[in-house]
Formats: sequence, C-alpha cells, structure tokens
Amino acid sequence: MRRGLRHPGLVGRHEEDPSGLASDLRAAVAGDVDFSVTARALATMDASNYRRVPAGTVAPRDAADVAAVLEVCRTHGTTPVVARGAGTSIGGQATGTGVVLDLTRHMGGIVSLDPGARTAVVRPGLVLDRLREAARPHGLTFGPDPSTHSRCTLGGMIGNNACGAHSVAWGTTADNVRSLEVVTYGGAALTLGRGGRGAPAGLLDLVDRNLALLRTGYPAGLPRRISGYALDALLPERGADVVRSFCGSEGTLGVVTEATVALVPLPAEPVLVVLGYADESAAAEAAAGLLPYGPLTVEGMAADLVRGATGLPRGGAWLFCEVDGAGAASRLVRAADALDAAVVRDAAGQRALWRIREDAAGTATRMPGGGEAWPGWEDCAVPPARLGAYLREFRSLLADFGLRGVPYGHFGDGCVHVRIDFDLWTGKGVRDFRRFSEAVADLVVAHGGSLSGEHGDGQARAELLPRMYGDELVGLFGAVKDVWDPDGGLNPGMLVRPKPLDSGLRFEGLLPVVEVGGGAGVGGVGRAAARCVGVAKCRVDGPSVGPGVMCPSYRATGEEKHSTRGRARLLHEMALGEVITDGWRSEEVRDALDLCLSCKGCRSDCPVGVDMAAHKAEFLDRHYARRPFARPRSHWTMGRLPGWLARFGRGLNAAMALPFAARLAGVTPERTMPRVAERSFVSWFAERASNRPPALTLWPDTFTNHLAPEVGEAAVRVLEDAKLGVELPPGRVCCGLTYVSTGQLGAARKVMLRTLDVWGAGEGEGARLPLVVLEPSCAATLRTDLPELLPDDPRAARLASSVLTFAEALETLAPDWTPPRLDRPVTGQTHCHQHAVLGDAADRRLRERAGLTGELAGGCCGLAGNFGFEPGHYEVSVACAEDQLLPALRGAKHPTVLADGFSCRTQIADLTEHRGRHLAELLAEGLDEGR
Repeated sequence: MRRGLRHPGLVGRHEEDPSGLASDLRAAVAGDVDFSVTARALATMDASNYRRVPAGTVAPRDAADVAAVLEVCRTHGTTPVVARGAGTSIGGQATGTGVVLDLTRHMGGIVSLDPGARTAVVRPGLVLDRLREAARPHGLTFGPDPSTHSRCTLGGMIGNNACGAHSVAWGTTADNVRSLEVVTYGGAALTLGRGGRGAPAGLLDLVDRNLALLRTGYPAGLPRRISGYALDALLPERGADVVRSFCGSEGTLGVVTEATVALVPLPAEPVLVVLGYADESAAAEAAAGLLPYGPLTVEGMAADLVRGATGLPRGGAWLFCEVDGAGAASRLVRAADALDAAVVRDAAGQRALWRIREDAAGTATRMPGGGEAWPGWEDCAVPPARLGAYLREFRSLLADFGLRGVPYGHFGDGCVHVRIDFDLWTGKGVRDFRRFSEAVADLVVAHGGSLSGEHGDGQARAELLPRMYGDELVGLFGAVKDVWDPDGGLNPGMLVRPKPLDSGLRFEGLLPVVEVGGGAGVGGVGRAAARCVGVAKCRVDGPSVGPGVMCPSYRATGEEKHSTRGRARLLHEMALGEVITDGWRSEEVRDALDLCLSCKGCRSDCPVGVDMAAHKAEFLDRHYARRPFARPRSHWTMGRLPGWLARFGRGLNAAMALPFAARLAGVTPERTMPRVAERSFVSWFAERASNRPPALTLWPDTFTNHLAPEVGEAAVRVLEDAKLGVELPPGRVCCGLTYVSTGQLGAARKVMLRTLDVWGAGEGEGARLPLVVLEPSCAATLRTDLPELLPDDPRAARLASSVLTFAEALETLAPDWTPPRLDRPVTGQTHCHQHAVLGDAADRRLRERAGLTGELAGGCCGLAGNFGFEPGHYEVSVACAEDQLLPALRGAKHPTVLADGFSCRTQIADLTEHRGRHLAELLAEGLDEGR
C-alpha cells in the first residue's frame, strides 16, 4: 500500500483550538496532529452503536511520541486519551471525547521475529495478517485470529483480548502475549511480565488485601471470560502475571507501545470438516463433545445466517471444524454423529467456506426481508456444555421482546455472536434495548457465563458487570483503575464507572427526512450511511489477491477518509450536523468523495452493501445544486461526453489537438484523450445487411459506438455465428453513466427517459427482446442506476430485467453454439462493475469452453471513466492499477490481455505496452483462424 500518497485536499479546515491543545501537541510530537473537522468526524465511531466526538487525533511515530501526547494532555486539564487501531471494537471502546491515538499510520511494524524461540516483537498498529504472513515461511502463525484479521491490529487485540476461530486450540490473545511495553497516563514507562514484573506501585499490595475475593469472585469453566479486568491472573498461585491481567483492559490502564507475542506451529495438513445437524440446538450440544478429538476450530452457524450458500452438507445448522490431517478428520466425522459431513482438503474450497463465516459479522446486520440488525449483545459466552440450553432460552427471550437475531460463533468455546434488530431510532426502541440488555445479562449469568466472550465490555456491557461479578469485585476494578491511572485520563467511561448503555447512541438525530418535492433529505442520506456498521472490510491492508474490488482508493492512500467506512462516517456526521455543519455544501465530504472511483465494489464486497457510488452521485448533485459554474470542468466535458460525441463525432479529435485543449476540458496533462473512431459502430451496422430475424437488441453504448467500434463489430460477427439475429435500438440511446458518475442526476434522468422512449417506442418487438450490452459499466448502470433513479417508471424495471452481458447472451440464447477453440492463457482484469453488479460466472464458463485459461485479476484498473483523467487523480489512478492489474500483466509471459471495459483497456494502453481486448474480439479472431 502506498501510504505516502496524500490527496491534495485541504488540511485542518475549520480547525478550532481555543485551548492551544493542538498547537502544543504539534510542538511536542513528531507524528501527525490533526484537529480538523474531517479527522474528528472520522473518529466519532467504531463498530459499535455508540458515538463520541473527539477534540482531535494524533498519529504518533514511536513510544516517545505516545509519552509526549500523554504529557501534553495531562497539562491540559486531564484531556482524555483513547488508543485506537482499526476501530472495529463493538462496545464503543475505540471512541473518545479527547485525543484519539491512531496507532495504525506509523506504529505498525514488526520489530523482530525469532523462529527458534517462536516469538515476535511487534508494534501496536501492526495488522494481524502482516504478522501471519511474516511468520508463515517459518511454519508459524499467531494463534488468535478474529474474523477481522485482514485489518485488526495487535494493539486492539491486546486491548480487547481478542480470540477468533482457533481459540479452542490456541487460546485468547492473553494466552499468547509474553511481555508488553506500556506507557501510563502519568508518564511511567513499564515492561509488563510474570512474577509481578512491571506492576505499578500499589497494585500487588491491593491484590494481597483481596485474595479471597479474587479466588472466589470469577466464574469457573469459561474459556471465553473476557468481561472486566482479569485480576485473578495476579494471584500468587498464577504467577502474578501482570501482562495477562493487562490484556483485555480496553485501553483504560496504559497505552501499549510494543509487544512480545508467542507464535504457534501451523498445522501440517489443515483439513476443514463441515458437519451438518438438524438445527442450531443439535449443533450447539454436539460442539463440546468434539473437543476431546483436538479440533483447531469448532465454529457454529445456522441456516438463517448462511442464506443460500453452496458447498455445505445437508442440515439446518453446521459446525466448521478444522483439524490437522486426514486421519484426524476421519476420527472427528466418526465421532460427530452428524446428519451429513463434508471433508474439504483443497485450500480454495476451504477459503470459500471460511468466507461465509468471516463475513457473518456484516451479513448478520441484514435481516431476511431487508431489516437492519445491530451489535449490543454480540459475543456473550457460557460454558460449552451449557450452550445448547442457553441458545434455546436466548431465542425464546428474543421472541418475548419481539426481536430477531441470527446467532453464530465459536460454539466450541461457548461463545455466541448475534446482531439483533433493535429499534435504536426511537425512544421506545431504546428503552426496549435497555430492558432486553438487562434480561439477557441475567440469562447469561444464570448459565455461569460472561457478558463478553471476545470483544470486551466497552459501554455496551460495563454497566451490567455488577450482575456478573457483584458490587464488591466491580468496586475492586475501580480501585485497580485508580492505581494504574489515578488521573482517570485513559478511556474514561469504559469498564470502570461506565456511562449508561443506552446513552450516546450514534443513531440519535438520524431519523429520515423528506424534503418538499419528494427528494431524500440530509437525514435520509444519513440513515442510509448508517448502514455501515464499521467492520471495516474496506480497510484491508497489504497486497490484495482474488476477485475483490473494495476499496481501491483506500488501498492507494491508506487514509481512513478514502475508505468506504470513512466516507459513510462523514455522511453520517453531515446528517447529524454537529461536527460537519454545512450539510450538502460540506467541503470535507466533497474532498473525501473526490477519490471515490464509483467502482461499486462496496455494493458487493461490503458485508452490508453500502453503495458509496450512489451516495457520491447524490452528494455531488446536491453539492452543486444551483451552482453550475462551481462544478469541475470535467463534469461538463467528460460528464456529458455522450452528448458531445453525438454532436461532433470525430471532429473532437481536431479540437483536442489544439493547444491548452486538455486544460480547458479539465483533463490532467499526464493523460491523452482517446481518439474518436473514423466511423461509428452504428454507421457500420447500418451499412451491412442481415437476413436473420432479430433475436436480441445490441446496445450501442457511447464507448463502443464512438471510441471502440471494433468491439461492436466483433460482437455482431460472433452473435451471428451463433445464429442470433442482431438489431440495434431505433434511435440514439444512452444509459446515463457519465451523468450519474459526475452527480448530474437531473440530466441523467432526462437522458434515461429519452432512452426509454426510444427503446420502448410503441411497445414493439424490440422492447421485448433481450438487451445485450458489451460495456460492463453501461450494463451495470442499466441494471441498477436506471430503476433506482426512475423508480416510478415501469419501463425502467423492464429494461433493467432484459439486460444481458455478452457471455450471458451466448449462454442463454445460443446454448448449443460451440465457440472457437483459442487454447491460450489470458491475463487481464474483471471489470469492477461486472464483479460488483453483473457477476462473471457466464464469462468464466465461456472462457473455459473457448480454451482461454488463467484467472483474471481483481481490483479496479484505476481509470474508472472520467476519474483517471481528472486533475489530481493521476497518482491514485496508477496506484490502483498497481494493486492487482499491473502486477498480473508483468507476471505473464507474452500475454493475451482480456479486458471488457473501455476504461480498463485505456488504462492498460496508457501504462503498459500491451493492448487489452474484449472477449468478443478474441472470439471473432478465433472464428477467422478456424476458417
């Protein structure tokens, strides 16, 4: 990731620093101090239901910077400090009202890795997957592996005592930390370890005075007891383990600056055994009985979470059990007494099944039928042997409150995750949220369980800790907090002396607003942005692989504001109007959305389907409303390209050759505009004769018609070889893509309405034929944007439902056609809109039938229509291409480059010596070779 890339947006806009805190911090630290509106808005929330507005953020460079920040904050009236990693905590513990420390930007390295000792020394902002990648060549890994492993940090895992799927074998984070370097709010630098090492003055004396309470106050038989402070680790018979007692303290005792962690051997032959059971209770009751067979994971989920996933054995609920070796797998299957079982040995098959589980934290936020569900009782745990009974009573409690949720999780450890459809938008709903929280806390305690089994208590559950531990032990938690942090400056309100669990909810003020005239107001957009629950899949760090797209701009810059989550947070704050106060005119939101490529990757890759491309179009439309001359020039030129091409055609070539033409057109000087073809595709088609009755309508999109007519010509030849008669619409049509992507929605609707008039003229035969679209971005616009922008026009839905891609048309309309055998490897890239909206299954099958081998790269090419041509975007555009596309081209020998999108082909031609071609072109060439 190119962390050095910085977007040239304004820094520090509207910064207010009446106390001088920001200026004092800048004088004291070498890292980044940012008290701007954008920085504050981005840090108001984590992945919880809560919101706290910070004074500002600091990204320290090292431990000295951390100490300096704490010293400055002490001198400014005990300004609170919260350490933050990826911000995926679900209890609210990664938010704060003072200074938020962003430990991911500069403090994310591996200091050392010792394969012999099986240890690594890491900094707190290190993403877990980076540690695992470094350890893998030595046959090692870090045992705890939360589902957010691609973006969660070691510091955050230590703060919450994170666990993950493999905890039945390798335990929690606390089980795998050997020592910690910590700075307290008072400025002490401590090295924590066993034997009382690093304990602040008074801590061990406090333990000695409360030995009986510590020996009897904690529930037994709980592998996932995460709630509260682990003070029983300080008992002398447990080695006075200060480092273990610190893990799970949620940033309330000290700030970790370095950690020595243990590594464990990777399984020699990992095998995934998926066991099918009749229902959730049967799976839960079977889980504990599998533990004696040494599984590495025992993960459970039921059919209401899976929702049509393929590759699972028969059943209504499943246990995902990883074991080491085929023999272990056979023994487990024999012992399981399951309805059905699947044993998966190949890595690709295992990844596909694990992806179902890892996406569950987001998938579970959407109920069947489209309702929303939220965290709050996300990860309580009971003794594994009690799990079946607990789940039955939990489901009954949900029904009593009229709530719905989808439990899943670490059944082998008795830990259950669930998102629940709380109504957090109304006063009554919030009151019911409190009543349910109190009732389920009592249920967990009745089963000998822990209110938190993985993610920590935060604000969501800390208020209820007396129900689990009693007042005396919770009072001792407060005394321990005061020993470590007598000033109370570290993450106040978490774990100790907490705020009420129903205060500070992030949904307050975000009720839908409808403006006069029927348009969605700021509040409506805010509620749509609130779909983002903060699991941060868009913040994946490091080299990307596979078909995923989201989020190319974050991967290029490494800045939160350029992630889908970051943009959703800014829209959320825009709707609230507290931090971002100028609504649709917000320059902060505009700058963050400026680097959104409208790739639509988030529409498919985000577990909750946040559609930032649609939000960007809506925002730009409102931002420039009644201010047409404030728009960038590119909106008038490239945003209205279909109209210019229809009017001037190849005459634009001469215009673009004039001096300063590119600047006047709003095109960056690093780019050369594509040339308009001498003859359009429509003209070519009109000059040829075909006696075959039409079986389909071929869409002459702007790019194919004027800039790449050879693609349309090739497609016609292939379709006719498949005995499919082709016709074009009876007039000029346009999907409206360029108008949508530049936020000119009024113009887009007019263009779309004219297109519907042409397409459906007289409701004739043409309007009933399948509509084959060669350009993926145009096909995606017709399938999604058209019916969304014209929801009241039934023609829009009919047209959208008639759209087929080129490969889909051949597969469905000519199933007996045999494509030419090309028998060659190909490389290139699946268009991001194809991945996100259309799907590429038919394309894969067609390539296989034609003998085209090799996988296409994922990601986004980075050109993205007008995006890569606009000033200020060139570096980011190239960085997006460097993520997957360009490495794939460099890694291929004498490649045949396949790229169906015009933008993808243009980017390839601009940045390499290769020429990308549409699949239709390759097949047409194959027909010639066959003849």
